[in-house]
This record gives sequence, structure tokens and C-alpha cells, in this order.
Amino acid sequence: MNFINKAYQIVLIVLLISSATYAQNFQGKAYYFSKTSVDMDGWGGRKMSEDQKKQIADRMRSMFEKTYILTFDRESSTYKEDEVLEAPGGGGRGFGMWGSSLSSGMQYKNVKSQQFLQDQEFFGKQFLISDSLTQLKWQLGTETKQIGQYLCMKATAIKKVDEFDWRSMRRKKPSKSSDVKKDSTKTTNISEDIEIPKEIEVTAWYTPQIPVSQGPGDFWGLPGLILEVNTDKTTILCSKIIMNPKEKDVIEAPEKGDVVSRKEYNDIVTKKMEEMRSMYRGRGNQRRK
Repeated sequence: MNFINKAYQIVLIVLLISSATYAQNFQGKAYYFSKTSVDMDGWGGRKMSEDQKKQIADRMRSMFEKTYILTFDRESSTYKEDEVLEAPGGGGRGFGMWGSSLSSGMQYKNVKSQQFLQDQEFFGKQFLISDSLTQLKWQLGTETKQIGQYLCMKATAIKKVDEFDWRSMRRKKPSKSSDVKKDSTKTTNISEDIEIPKEIEVTAWYTPQIPVSQGPGDFWGLPGLILEVNTDKTTILCSKIIMNPKEKDVIEAPEKGDVVSRKEYNDIVTKKMEEMRSMYRGRGNQRRK
């Protein structure tokens, strides 16, 4: 209990010091870059050479390592990928095709109305994923560290993983038939060779010096802007912050696309993956004849 009280006392002190820094109405921009470690050990067995594994790992890293911009005010924010020109031949097939289809579009969060929207394109069709904000049960710690000019505090939580969050994918470990039932409660299988954990531990570093309950992606709910997030194999780190830019952006919710829930959208993706898998299996059978 004393530990929790101490954490809140530190946050309160920093909030009081920083409250005079910001006017009633303000806007900020935070630039983040994401980095995901890729482990190809055990993938492909003898069927894949080390060079092939390296090529796949490099393509996966390029799919996961991106720069994002969070534009925020006291109640709402938009989070989108920083637009960069793709290198020739970087997309269209294999990971490039699925990467562009499964990577997150612009996300909108409103902490007052508890609204979450995601502008998402999948195989040429536009969707608008609409859900309520998911509140993590953050455990506030007293550990601090400096990120740039901002004093940050540590918080941890357990987060349920979306079944199509490829950043946490891993090769399914071979198991005996007697172990399948036992292991099935721990993972969600999205293919014959890949599995994704249902839950992961999240470590976040937030700064009460910027008193907004915002953060990158779907992370929010702390008494200060989240500047760093560590989730399983992925780190999202803030590299630059611009407070009260001269030219302010309009932060508004996206409206275009077929409105679906997250579950409905995942069902659509699952159906498409099954169709693609059946098509490739059919081609393989024709070749063997």
C-alpha cells in the first residue's frame, strides 16, 4: 500500500510542477519508431537454407519497423504511420502483400467518450473498425528513467493479444498428440505453423510532464503521455515531441469504410486466409499430378 501511495505522490508532484507549463487548450505531436526482433531459429527445418531464413527475416523486419506520428490533445488523438516511399519491388507479393493488408491503418482514440476507431484497408476494400477503448489494468511503479528531456515512470500490465498481431507470432513448437489439448488453451493458432500468445506482459514508460492519457497505438490510460512501450518482441519508442505547433492539425474521427467490430474484421481476415490457403493447396496438388 505504501508502495502504491509513493507512486501516486511522485506523479502528483510532477503534475503540479508541469501544470503551469500547458495552457487549457493545447496540441502536441509525438514521433515514434517501432522495432521488432525476429528469430528464425527452427523455421523451415532443412527445407530452408540460412540465406533464405535471413531474407525472410529482413523482409519481416521491414514490415514491422516503421515510424508513426501521434497527434494529440487533452481528449483525443490520431496515430498513423509516417508516409514514406516504398522501395521498388518492396511489396505486392508474399510478406509485402500481406504486410500492406494486415498493418494497422490510422487509429483514433477519444479518452472522454471511450471511442476507438481504426481506418483499415484489406485487399482493396475499406473498413472502419469501431470498438470501445480497452482499459489495461496498469500497475504503477516508482522506477524512473529519462527519455530525452522528460522524466518517465514505469507501469506494467497484462494485455490480450489480437489474433492477427504478427509482431508476436512464433513458430509452433512440435507437440505430441496428447499435449495438443493441454497447449490449446495457451495460444491462438492462425496457421499450421504459426501461433500467437493470447496474453503478453506490457511495460510502459510515461511522463506526467505531459498530462494527457494518450500513447502509441491502442495504449493509453496512464497519468501522462506514454513515450515507450515494450511488448513481447516489440519496442515502440518516442524519438521527438513537438508541443503546441504553430500549424495545428484537426484531430477528428475517420468516417469512411464499412463499419465493423474488431471481431467481425478478424472473421473477414480469417475467411480470406482460408481461401488463400485452399487455393495454394489446390495448386500444389495439381503440380504433383
